[in-house]
Amino acid sequence: MINEPSDLDPSSTEAIVIAQPLLDRVAAIRVNVLQTLAQGDAVYGVNTGMGNMSKVRLSEDEQRVHQQNLLLGRAVGGPPWLPAAEARAVLIGRLRTFLTGDAGVSVELIDQLVALINSGCVPDIPAEGAGSAGEIIPLAHAFASLEVGPKEGIALLAGIPGATGRAALQLTRVRRLADQLTAVGAGAIAVIGANRAPYNAAVGRADELLAAELMRIRELAGPEDEPRSLQAPVSFRVAGHVIAHVRRSLGALQEAVVRAFDGVTDSPAYLDGEFIGTAGFHGLDLAAHCDQLTVALAHAAEVSTARLHRLLDPAVTGLPAQLAHEPGPQAGLVAVHKRAVATVHQLRRLTLPTAISTAETSNGQEDVQTFSWEAVGVLGEAIRLTRQTTACELLAVRQAFALSKRPIPSGLADLIQAVDAVVPPIDADRPFGLDLTRLLDEVL
Repeated sequence: MINEPSDLDPSSTEAIVIAQPLLDRVAAIRVNVLQTLAQGDAVYGVNTGMGNMSKVRLSEDEQRVHQQNLLLGRAVGGPPWLPAAEARAVLIGRLRTFLTGDAGVSVELIDQLVALINSGCVPDIPAEGAGSAGEIIPLAHAFASLEVGPKEGIALLAGIPGATGRAALQLTRVRRLADQLTAVGAGAIAVIGANRAPYNAAVGRADELLAAELMRIRELAGPEDEPRSLQAPVSFRVAGHVIAHVRRSLGALQEAVVRAFDGVTDSPAYLDGEFIGTAGFHGLDLAAHCDQLTVALAHAAEVSTARLHRLLDPAVTGLPAQLAHEPGPQAGLVAVHKRAVATVHQLRRLTLPTAISTAETSNGQEDVQTFSWEAVGVLGEAIRLTRQTTACELLAVRQAFALSKRPIPSGLADLIQAVDAVVPPIDADRPFGLDLTRLLDEVL
């Protein structure tokens, strides 16, 4: 039961039921909105044109079709479409902003939106091409099937609910990925017999998040035997700092998502009995923190790939070259590292700041943009690619344990057991891409 807007979770797959008191509150605001509109004052996008056409006042006949036309004329996107989970997150993000009352929409529109979400049939929403101050193009596609009343067309197009909902969904994925990065990194540390000193929680003094990450790694890696060397390669020693930064960037994006959902993003918003034009569509806060998390993931993938390379080196592991069962006749996992290198190269190209692009549209009315819709799309791609490099390292960690005969630390037993359930023992070269796909689909 949704009692407050904050109860809505864009990552949830459960049916949505809104409590009656919340609907009553929205209905009361709607009454006031219609009374204010009846006074006949100019209200942007309601009884005027949009963008550079806002100087044009609309007749009553024009107003009756204008709100539906706003959706029709802006649905200019095309495939590729968002995955179903992201499309659902867009719908839930819009619903959450409507329940604040700022948009002044009707309970009937909210009922339509809830029915659409609960139907399980999400609309086709373009993943690309949102070149505007806000998200009018993808939102026009998202809500084209809804019947709208006064002010409700522009309300459906306002703000950045789509990027915010999608970002909230990606947060759940990054949390899971961060835990996997920790576990796989700890496995690499354990299997080469790395000195555990760099993972002492005391190293995280003045940084509780880092201290907690170091403790997690040390616990997962298990008790320390005689280390193979005084210092492991840097890619092993910095694991705690790298993953702590991913978690810190994740937390910063979470705060930005909350600000975006709880702030005023509608324009015009109905506040204190009057319509107020806002700049809530300017999603710089969200875009910047999506970019930050993308960079953090790209660095984590680089470090993971560097560790993978070291796992192929007998000087680091004391194991057969390239983790081959029979080096020479067999190539081992060298090509797995090559795939990870190519994946990291793709990731590097995603790290350009998204919002650094001034572009004019609407005859200069919209003369800057943040591309927050694109920023969250880039983040989703960064998550996908980082999962791939993590799978590559995980395959190498499992093979290294098999060749070394080292005991598997208890904290990693479940992970290794899950790997063994889908990846047969590696005693000869084979198409390792199939193993990586199984790891991605069934373990990670």
